Amino acid sequence: MAARRAAVVFTEKEFYLDEFRGRTLVFTVHHAGAADRLRALGEVARDLLVNDTRVLILLGGPAARERAALRALERPLAGLPSAAQLPFPQLRLAPADAAGPVLSLPAEELAKPAISDALLARLWDILRGTPFFLGLCDADTPEQLAGFAARLGARLRVHKLVIADPLGGIQSAGAERPLSFMDEGMTAQLLAAGEAESVGLGARRALLAAVRTGLIEGVSSINVCTLDGIARELFTYEGSGTLFTREDYCKVERLSLDDFHEVEKVLERGQREGYLKVRTPAEIAPILFSGYGATIGQHHLAGVCSLQTERYEAERAGEIVGLYTITRFKGEGVGVKLIACMKSVGRERGLAYLFACTTQERVGQFFERQGFREITPAEAPAAKWIGYDDARRCGLAVYRFDL
Repeated sequence: MAARRAAVVFTEKEFYLDEFRGRTLVFTVHHAGAADRLRALGEVARDLLVNDTRVLILLGGPAARERAALRALERPLAGLPSAAQLPFPQLRLAPADAAGPVLSLPAEELAKPAISDALLARLWDILRGTPFFLGLCDADTPEQLAGFAARLGARLRVHKLVIADPLGGIQSAGAERPLSFMDEGMTAQLLAAGEAESVGLGARRALLAAVRTGLIEGVSSINVCTLDGIARELFTYEGSGTLFTREDYCKVERLSLDDFHEVEKVLERGQREGYLKVRTPAEIAPILFSGYGATIGQHHLAGVCSLQTERYEAERAGEIVGLYTITRFKGEGVGVKLIACMKSVGRERGLAYLFACTTQERVGQFFERQGFREITPAEAPAAKWIGYDDARRCGLAVYRFDL
């Protein structure tokens, strides 16, 4: 593992691929548009298959009956390197009773309230020999296909279900962008009588019901986005749609060793954007050892920060360092939860106050909203300025919160 990590440039995509390695992802696409648009899905499937991720695609709508659409999906997969050891050189259309990674799923199979053992047995016959499955689904509507995919994903307890929906993520009337995250409780609330309609989401009630079914019955997480946005939704911090999980909105915990690689890259991103002070690896290490991560669901890092106290024992002070929220979760209250945790930890440790420094006016306003007040640099612990860059200090604002 050490040799592998030394050779890899850990991009955002690489970290998400790490999460998906050895797991199963299901994609459902009801497509009636240009056949060539499915090529992007084929490229995502290729990246996952080479990554040792099992991929199941449920394709419905006119595309499921068009050879042009299947060829568009096939092209990226046909060029897979031999190292992937896939038992098929290319996709081929097969009747329902034929061997191969492609099966036709008739309307009566999709309409069953429960996934049949016979279908599961046929599916496992395929997946026993290949990490890829393509189901050609006779689904009348995207919602019908999403409901079947949710039942199948839950029955198999897959890691993730991705629903490609023409409208993309869940966006209420008047909102500028889709919600980046919803938990099962929020989804249930929308499904109460009249709630979805009151925020302009009545037309998406069937989709929301399918998502909630999948979460309750066993899918770890579900993403809803456009077909064109799948790669950005899966492989970037920005995302493109809405992520659904069953667990509570957000939990904040101490970082573990397994988090350190990803957190380093998150901090480096914050440095490039100018939100965080540029630090060497040696300077980042203490942030990791004293760091906390905000996690959405079980796997999605949403933000980080650190509480450093060792240098400030005489003042009984703690410095909040490296506070950064992943792009897609900005405005979702993640930063507030991280600061609330820092206050709680500070009180548990018997600290007198917390302080934080920033060159960003917007970040300073955030601290003020959390009850911090601006102080002069001279009022901060003197140990803070030992070896500190004078030029950066001139543009710095310091904020204090008394515990």
